[in-house]
Amino acid sequence: MRTTFGLLLVLLLQQRDSAEEEPEVNPHLTRPGSAPQPYKSARDRLSEECLNEKYTRLSCSKVFCPPWRRCVNGKCVCKLPYQCPRLGRAVCGLNGQSYISFCQAQVDACRSNTAVFSHYGPCGEDVFKVELKKSGDREVVQVETEKGKALICGAKSWDMAAANVICRSLKAEARHAVPPVQLSAQKMTIKDLEVGHQWPSQCMSVSCTGSEYSLAECTIYEPQDVEEDTQIAAFTCYKKPQDDDACPEFRCVNEKCILWKHTCDGVDDCGDNSDEMCCKECQSGAFLCKSGVCIPGRAVRDGIRDCLGGDDEVPTAAVGPAPNWTTILTPLQKCIETVWWSPKNDILQVRNYTESQLECGIPNPDYVHRTSEHSRFIRRKRMVGGQEALPWQFQWHAALTEEHRFRCEGVYLGGCWVLTAAHCVRPKPELYRVKLSLWKKTEPLVTTDVAPVKNIIIHKDYNPRTYQNDIALVQLEELAHSKECLLPNPAVRAVCVPWSTLQFQDGDTCTISGWGNNRKGHRSNVLKWTNVTITGNCKNHYKERFFDGMECAGNVDSCHGESGGPLVCKDASGLSYVWGIVSWGEKCGDAGFPGVYTKVAHYFEWIRFHTGRPAVTKYNQ
Repeated sequence: MRTTFGLLLVLLLQQRDSAEEEPEVNPHLTRPGSAPQPYKSARDRLSEECLNEKYTRLSCSKVFCPPWRRCVNGKCVCKLPYQCPRLGRAVCGLNGQSYISFCQAQVDACRSNTAVFSHYGPCGEDVFKVELKKSGDREVVQVETEKGKALICGAKSWDMAAANVICRSLKAEARHAVPPVQLSAQKMTIKDLEVGHQWPSQCMSVSCTGSEYSLAECTIYEPQDVEEDTQIAAFTCYKKPQDDDACPEFRCVNEKCILWKHTCDGVDDCGDNSDEMCCKECQSGAFLCKSGVCIPGRAVRDGIRDCLGGDDEVPTAAVGPAPNWTTILTPLQKCIETVWWSPKNDILQVRNYTESQLECGIPNPDYVHRTSEHSRFIRRKRMVGGQEALPWQFQWHAALTEEHRFRCEGVYLGGCWVLTAAHCVRPKPELYRVKLSLWKKTEPLVTTDVAPVKNIIIHKDYNPRTYQNDIALVQLEELAHSKECLLPNPAVRAVCVPWSTLQFQDGDTCTISGWGNNRKGHRSNVLKWTNVTITGNCKNHYKERFFDGMECAGNVDSCHGESGGPLVCKDASGLSYVWGIVSWGEKCGDAGFPGVYTKVAHYFEWIRFHTGRPAVTKYNQ
């Protein structure tokens, strides 16, 4: 198969091409609490283990899907048109068809794998057109819009991502014999254009992510008048030869070959973003997400959550120094550019709407710090099983009783669903009750809710001998004449369910809660909690007893009696996810014997299959 890619031959002079190979360390992009460690070469920026997974921009275990795709089995797949909410501005397609929103047009583009969007507003004679114009041995980009014809400015936003978009939309044949690993950053100005052709007197700047089907889907800026020294975008498309197996540099997932120095810079040089998916550090001007993805600095604090944990949108998110563009831009290009159109607001509106359909991961703040009017609260520190919780502190924590006796614990997912360990339950729902908003096991609060159980779903591959797949869903009974299972309760909130096993990692601090026994075997009557650290080398502790779908967390350990209870982790944006379910362990509280949990993200598709999408996931819908 011959694949078309864009090679940018003539664009603005970028510092990344002219800079020396010695890399710089960006102090903003290192893990909190760690000292900056410079990489020895460009190759050292990337994780070889991660590269073997062949992640691309469609890998939703690493990144978010756009609103016209949804995350299924770790891949962003096309939605159906009706799955786009009727929000945003009407748009016109290249074929003259009207769409109610940008999202709906993009669903068609996704399903046909070709450009559909033309422009915002009603359809008429004006269509956004892109074409290449010859200037000697070079190709110059020219667009035609309702504002007339214009060239594309060689401003700082013009990069390989935009060049790949144009080649993708034009499906261009190879124009020149270009070695696939060689890039050239040369200047081309208006005065360099071939005489004898009437060139437009204006240029438009564009900013692309690299995922677009056409230039029209990028952010487009208002036209500017050109001068003799105004830089103009030009490039060459090429097709990778079928017999080209040699790649001395970085091989993209789509088989394109790029220079190592263009990896982890926040720019999609590959065309599938695989050069930005497995980074340990980012180059200056880019931001490192916790999942190892480098995003462009302009995406930080722009209102759209790009990193899985939302770390790009927190107030403290910082980007390292960008190249010194003032040394290479003309006075005209230094002017403030005004956006003509951009899909950003449409994307943000759809995502906000979708995410607002599910409330999870944020407790009711009016109850978190309240104490019981009838109980004296004493906080105790550093004890096995943790310290006493406030009465309404853990609003998703659940208790399971079997024939009126305390049996196990669980966590509320919203709707009619509670998640627990498989070893906690039997397929006899009539024996069980679920208690929510419970603090003391023997004394219900005024907000305590008791719900009968309708169904119990134990993972079909649960092995009681090895504790493999130790996970179960408890479905509550609906209220009479209602589809709801619980009355509105300000002291009960759902926790979020993680969809990616990369959302939290080795060294992250999370919280466990429960009524477990202490080291002496004394059972607690009051809900307790403690912080624990995710342990990545659990196989070293438990050898062949540790299987896929298990997770370890150490420090003060959970103890007997907490089975089914939640291990909850909070991301950078403040959302809480149930990362683990207490499963098993040895030598409660002893160093070197971390507790073993069922890793919930590993079972995301199983959970979603039984509960339905709206009940489980806050993002990546």
